[in-house]
Amino acid sequence: MTPPPNRRRRTAANGTAPAHNLPRRGTVRRAQVISTYGVGSLIAVDHESFVVSGLDEADRSWRRDESPVVHERRLARLLDVDHFRLPPASDDTSKDGLRVRRFPLMHSCPECNDLQPHRDFSPPAGRSICGTCEVDLVPSRFVVACEAGHLDEFPYWQWVHRSPDRDSARIGKCGGKLRMRTTGRTSSLRSIVISCTCDQVPEVSMEGSFRRNALKDLRLTCRGARPWLGSSATDPAGCGLPLRTLQRGSSSVWQPVLKSALSIPPWSSGRADPLAEHWAALRQFDDREHIRIYLQGAFQGNCPVPLDEVMALLDAEREEDPEDDKAPSFDHRYRALRNKEYERLRSGNDESEQSRDEQFVCETPLGDPSVLQPLGITGPMLVKKLREVRALKAFTRLVDAESTTDAKEMPLSEKPLRWLPAMEVQGEGVFLRLDESRLDSWEKASAVVDRVERMRTAHQRVLEQRADDPNRAVPSPATPRMVLLHTLAHVLINEWSLEAGYPSASLRERLYAADDMAGVLIYTATSDSAGSLGGLVAQGEPELLDRAVRSAIRRAEWCSSDPLCMEAEAAGSTGTNLAACHACVMLPETSCEHNNILLDRALLVGTPDDPSVGFFRQVPTG
Repeated sequence: MTPPPNRRRRTAANGTAPAHNLPRRGTVRRAQVISTYGVGSLIAVDHESFVVSGLDEADRSWRRDESPVVHERRLARLLDVDHFRLPPASDDTSKDGLRVRRFPLMHSCPECNDLQPHRDFSPPAGRSICGTCEVDLVPSRFVVACEAGHLDEFPYWQWVHRSPDRDSARIGKCGGKLRMRTTGRTSSLRSIVISCTCDQVPEVSMEGSFRRNALKDLRLTCRGARPWLGSSATDPAGCGLPLRTLQRGSSSVWQPVLKSALSIPPWSSGRADPLAEHWAALRQFDDREHIRIYLQGAFQGNCPVPLDEVMALLDAEREEDPEDDKAPSFDHRYRALRNKEYERLRSGNDESEQSRDEQFVCETPLGDPSVLQPLGITGPMLVKKLREVRALKAFTRLVDAESTTDAKEMPLSEKPLRWLPAMEVQGEGVFLRLDESRLDSWEKASAVVDRVERMRTAHQRVLEQRADDPNRAVPSPATPRMVLLHTLAHVLINEWSLEAGYPSASLRERLYAADDMAGVLIYTATSDSAGSLGGLVAQGEPELLDRAVRSAIRRAEWCSSDPLCMEAEAAGSTGTNLAACHACVMLPETSCEHNNILLDRALLVGTPDDPSVGFFRQVPTG
């Protein structure tokens, strides 16, 4: 997070300076509120540290003119909300914005070495300095968290006194004050020494505080603290899970749970947006007449959407319902969402037949797609216009968001809200599919199955280790076609970043891998960095796509880390990759749906010992 710029504030309409409700601490981009600095995350601003507040007060602090409503019915239904809102885009005339709270509260003074809560230093209003030494205070480098998503101060007093007492009113009962100093002998935790002036205990270094059972050995467990909801906010259900010590800036402190959807017909024209808060009621009616009566009452006889169109929208939504009468699970709704996207990407949506407000335009290329048949690629589509909505559903701590259960996802507010923060991206892309008949025969080969099974087993083991109950762990998505499509998407993104001038971080993948799906969409991840002026769409023309795929396959045949890369029995920190490393197929994390795991370029080109495992093994690349 960057501090606010030093520039003169603009005056309000009456000539006076605009009144801010709270002091401004810094600025972040809208996209960072979803991906990096979301609710519950820690932000460092100059010499201070804050936690982003929950959304309970956002209806008042997020002004509608700075935080407009975003509609995407399919994603809203998936996440059980009515709509989404863009994070506030504040400027010098804004009265409010994204609210933060000071955390951690424990600070140290580098001059007098005192270690105590921020307020006990008696700093001047609006500043974070020691009232005695007049030097900048240093926020605690260490915090503690549990796998349920709670966050708390590191228990310094208990660490020094080796005490399990968590009663804040009794901390300091020894009559002393905590101090922190650095010996400077090494850069390790051994050089950070905590002491107490009570002289009843010896000074203790921070060495060993990061052990998994370090706090458990002191009989300290999580008390359910939620500082982003208030300094005294604790989980009413309690917690009791083991605590882990973390560096304040560690990526394990906060990991977002993001869900996204493409706007596709009939929802992509925006005409259904006025009905966003009425779908739950409309779905209760089965006949046209009751729906007409409801709309007449809800909109006082002036419904902006024709009745025929409302009926068509309801039919489209019910197509994603389960076949039985049971309430659809989250997984079922998410699969249905992806299935509909895949169907629409295959069938297209011609621009000449749509209005100017249409946000999804997908057309067949002008060239002859038969040139792609030797590659095993079919059905290329030019996505000239697309809109993606990415919503922040929740967040996790310590564990990977993709492998956790809902029980470990921490909500963004104390009380359930009917909206979530989200970003919308306007862009373009290229969609392609693999030939099903060729793919079916390839993925049944024993050598292919064996390679993918090694990755699947390693990934499943990781998921089980991170789950509360290994028997209820999320199943690994690794299949031969999924790993093949995933690796193909990575090498194509790398190819287009080299040959077409697109930064790899500006492109994203969207995989469609299932028994009845074998496609990949590569699209612009953000419209303000590389634009959406048709450059990526042009790469989808068959002749250019043929050239790009052949070049990408040729590059995948060799890696600067070979033969170690190609011959690796397991790659990555968790062993969930095979022939894949940062020198060949890995991408920036923002471009990959699966955090750079489940990759194997041998499935593209084969191995020296067994070329048959490569899907493109017979493709001439010279």
